[in-house]
Amino acid sequence: MLSIIEAAGWPIWFLIACSIAALTLIIERFVSLRKSKIAPPRLFDEVVTVIRGSLPGAEVVNKLAANSLLGTVLAAGIRAVVADPRIGEPQLKETFESAGRAALHRMERYVGAIGTIASAAPLLGLLGTVIGMIEIFASQSPTGGNNPQQLAHGISIALYNTAFGLIVAIPALLFYRYFRGRIDEYILELEQTAERFVPYLMRHTAQRGN
Repeated sequence: MLSIIEAAGWPIWFLIACSIAALTLIIERFVSLRKSKIAPPRLFDEVVTVIRGSLPGAEVVNKLAANSLLGTVLAAGIRAVVADPRIGEPQLKETFESAGRAALHRMERYVGAIGTIASAAPLLGLLGTVIGMIEIFASQSPTGGNNPQQLAHGISIALYNTAFGLIVAIPALLFYRYFRGRIDEYILELEQTAERFVPYLMRHTAQRGN
C-alpha cells in the first residue's frame, strides 16, 4: 500500500483524507439514523396511552423529547397544548411543522458533506491525472530522448489518482443516495405520525377549554 501511495505522488494524500472523512461520516450517519433513534415502532402508541387520561408533567415530556426525533416532535405538540390550552388546530400543526423542520436538519447533518466528497473525489483524481500528464511531458527531451524513470512516475501518478478518485467517489455517492432516501422515508413517517397525534391533543384542548 505504501508503495502505491509513493507511486501515486502527493495528490493521493488529498484523496486519502477524503476517504477517511467519508468513512467516518458514513459510520456516524449509520449510527444516528437507526430506527430506534428516529422513530421507535411502539412510541406513538405508548404516548397515546399516557395522555389518554391527562397530559403528562414536564419531566415525562422531557424524557419523551430525549427518546428519539419522533419523541421530540410529539413532545413539541404536548408542550404547545400545555402552554396554550386553547390552541387551535392550525397553530398546533404549525408547531409540528417547526419541530419537523428541526428534525430534518438533524437528520441531514453530515449527509451534504458525504455528497460533497462524492463530487470532489473525481475532480481530485483528475487533478492527479493532470499532474501525471505534466510529468510525462516533462520527461520528453527536446532533442528526442526521454527519461524512462520520470515517464513511469508520471504514468503512475495519472493512473493511480484517477482510479483512487473513483474508488472514493462511487461508494460515497451510493451512501449519499441511500441516506437521502432513508431521511425522506423518516420525514414522511414523522409527518404522518404528527397528523395522527393532532386529534388526540385537540381532544385534550377541548376538555381544558370547557
